[in-house]
Amino acid sequence: MADRRGTLIIIGGHEDRRPSGDRTILREVAKRVRGGKLVLATVASHRPEGYFDEYEEAFRDLDIGELVELYVEDRGEASDRDKLQVLDDAAGIFFSGGDQLRITSQIGDTGIEAKVRALYERGGVVAGTSAGASVMSDTMLVKGTSKETHRIGDLHMSPGLGLIRDVIIDQHFAERGRFGRLIGAVAHNPRVLGIGIDEDTAAIVEDGRMRIVGDGGVYVVDGTSVSHCNLAEARPDVTLSMHNVTVHVLANGDEFDLKGRKPIPFRDD
Repeated sequence: MADRRGTLIIIGGHEDRRPSGDRTILREVAKRVRGGKLVLATVASHRPEGYFDEYEEAFRDLDIGELVELYVEDRGEASDRDKLQVLDDAAGIFFSGGDQLRITSQIGDTGIEAKVRALYERGGVVAGTSAGASVMSDTMLVKGTSKETHRIGDLHMSPGLGLIRDVIIDQHFAERGRFGRLIGAVAHNPRVLGIGIDEDTAAIVEDGRMRIVGDGGVYVVDGTSVSHCNLAEARPDVTLSMHNVTVHVLANGDEFDLKGRKPIPFRDD
């Protein structure tokens, strides 16, 4: 996980967007945009109507200089000059929810992806909620049964944008009972950290550390010490068996050292 200059704000979905609410996570986005332009990328949605109006109202009295929408109907539009110019002077980009495969299939390996990567590497903000969170890792979870113990054949993964490496991200985590499938994802490759993020909760990644903000928890599944796994030998319908898995549960204010794989408790000094 090489250090990058920018900030990732990885949101578990359903972040508070009420103008009368705390909007804790959106305030973190606005704080880092610092009055600059924020691009709302609604690419993940098959029907993006209404997303922009909702976020425009949510950000209205926060420190955002300008909020503009970026949507591509199909992959051919990802090379359109007008679409690319939207990102030229942006301070941040925010990927809304929907289907993460729409993001990778429409903008992966295009000029838009290159612009997003350049924004991040020059110190900008890349935020994403729900599908927009899953897509940030180099391998992303696409499909798997929730609220059940993981079955070996019941998992679908795909390449993501790779803005953060050596992790795999799941969202709506506790609310949709996705612990089993995140464990299953780590079983496929114990080198990666599994990160499960609850709703209205964000993991803010800066300088190799992840800080938790919001009302829910963030679960970190570390397979470094796994001593047994039946993944390679068992049939697809067999229940996963994996021993000596390390799980950390992080709450608001806690941090996690992504390189050292160590939790850092919150201290209100």
